[in-house]
Parts: sequence; C-alpha cells; structure tokens
Amino acid sequence: MENGNHKQVPDNANEHCPGTESEDAGKSDACAGCPNQEACASAPKGPDPDLVTIAERMATVKHKILILSGKGGVGKSTFSAQLSFALADMDFQVGLLDIDICGPSIPKMLGLEGQEIHQSNLGWSPVYVDSIGVMSIGFMLPDPDDAVIWRGPRKNGIIKQFLKDVYWGELDFLVVDAPPGTSDEHISIVQFLKETGIDGAIIVTTPQQVSLIDVRKEVSFCKKVGIPVLGVVENMSGLSQSLSDFKYLKNGKEDVTESVMAVLREKAPELLDLLACSEVFDSSRGGAARMCVEMGVPFLGKVPLDPKLCKAAEEGRSCFAGECQVSASALSAIITKLLKNNKIE
Repeated sequence: MENGNHKQVPDNANEHCPGTESEDAGKSDACAGCPNQEACASAPKGPDPDLVTIAERMATVKHKILILSGKGGVGKSTFSAQLSFALADMDFQVGLLDIDICGPSIPKMLGLEGQEIHQSNLGWSPVYVDSIGVMSIGFMLPDPDDAVIWRGPRKNGIIKQFLKDVYWGELDFLVVDAPPGTSDEHISIVQFLKETGIDGAIIVTTPQQVSLIDVRKEVSFCKKVGIPVLGVVENMSGLSQSLSDFKYLKNGKEDVTESVMAVLREKAPELLDLLACSEVFDSSRGGAARMCVEMGVPFLGKVPLDPKLCKAAEEGRSCFAGECQVSASALSAIITKLLKNNKIE
C-alpha cells in the first residue's frame, strides 16, 4: 500500500494518487473515478491532535480486538457479544465498543435497550452489564426505530468520540464490533487505534461461497492496513438441535409434534437426547477452513446454527449459562484457541 515516497496508496488507486493521508485525498483531479474516492475524501487527514488523547485513553487497555465480517447477517454481533460474556466469565475486565453506526445491534444483544449514556468529570461512562462496559450509538437515539442517516465524516466523528471521550478505565480487552465491509468505519478505527496497538481482527463468516467471497476482501483489507488476522470463525455451520426441540409436520402442514413425541417417549426415550445435525449452507467447497489455508490465516473453528443461541442473543443473555450446550461448547473451544494461539493470559 506504500509507494517509494512513503505515501499511503491503495493497490487499486488511480495513477498519480496523492495518498490517503494527503489533504487532497479524494478531492484532486487524479481521484476522479477511483473506487476509493469517497472513503478517502471522508477519512481524517494529516496529523490529528486527537490521536494523542486517544492514545492516553487506550493506555489502560491491554488488548484491542476488532470483530469484522465481509457480509452482513453472518452473526458477527452475536459473536462479539458472546466473546465479551465469555471473557468476563474468565474474570477479565472487558469493554465492548459498537461502531456499527447505522445498525447498532449490541444494546439488544446485551439486554441494554433503553439505557442511556451518562457523563462524569472523567468523560462518558459506558453502560455496564455483568461487569462489561458497553458503548454504542444505540444508547444515544431518542427512538430505537430512528434511522442514522450520516455520511462518512460524521460517522468518523462519533467513532473518534467513543475512543477519546469515553472513560473505559482499566481493561484487559476492548472488543470492537464493526459493521460489515471495508468502508469509512473500518478505515477510521484502524487510523485512530493503530498507534496504540491493535492485537488483530477476528473475521466471522458463514460457510457458503457468497459469504466467503466478501471475507476474502476483508482478509485483504487487514493485510493492506497491517492488522493481523487472529483467525476466522465459521458461524451457522450446520443446524444442531435435539430431536425434542423439533416441530414435526405431516404433509408439510398438519402439526403432529405431540403424537411423534409421545411415540418417542414410549418406544425410544433414548433418542430424545440425540442431536440432529443438518447442513444449512453449501460447504462442499471447503468452507472457511479451506479459505484460511488458501489465504494463510488461522482458522479458529465452527459454531453451529443453534436456536438456543439465537434465543439467548435475542434476550440479551450469555449462552454460557448452561442452556446452549452445543454452541457454548463450540464458542468456548474457539475462545480458548484464540487466547492460546496469541499467548494472551
């Protein structure tokens, strides 16, 4: 991404690109028609005095992890929330920052809808649940149904405020839940945090190619901006559900669940403890595991599509309380591998 003059120049930039940090970025004649023009025009330029304040705030944060996805709807925010719950259960001090400005899901997934941000002499105070400090634009909307219709510069401004004006205190982990893609929010969070040390990014995907195509772009983004990929998580990797949790239909219409369950209880009660597993998305081309081998990044593991995990996320609860045995076990293995691979204690 750097040229011989040490300008930051994207690989797909036009000839005579002024560089992403130039005052002319996105505005000069050379930028016309460049695919990066809008992002460069709205990104912060030149030395930023607020970066000093951000560095001071982040000095008390040991580890910073970005949660990314190429495609929306793959369960990235669910993973961010459950990762935060898991780390808190391990007695780590955790902060969760939601920078998905247009679609903030974190307040819902941590059971914090309707909460508001408060200010003290130290700055904005995160909203807390189970010792996890949470910050999201969702706490600032007068009505949860209000749309956030902002261009890049205003998005960049609120992300900067979350970093420089929020008093996070002493944290072991700051988990950053980013929107899908590689746009303004991603460029901003990297620029604002890079000098403070970002441990890396976890990328969440589903098994099918339509998702993996975009995840490859996300991996490429991380490599271009110098953010280590800590690993890829394949979410919704097949449906896993106990037989007793299924609904049974005759001819696709008539609900015969009660009669089927009665027969199972009488004739084969041992079957009620079995898990039924089914592939939901096509993974015949190897899914995320194969992509990781091809792109040279770690594969952290698979999380099945678990209705009980979905319910826990909808209700803002941790899946590690005992109800979501299948998904909780998979998530625990992934988090253990993440900490071990990166020597985080």
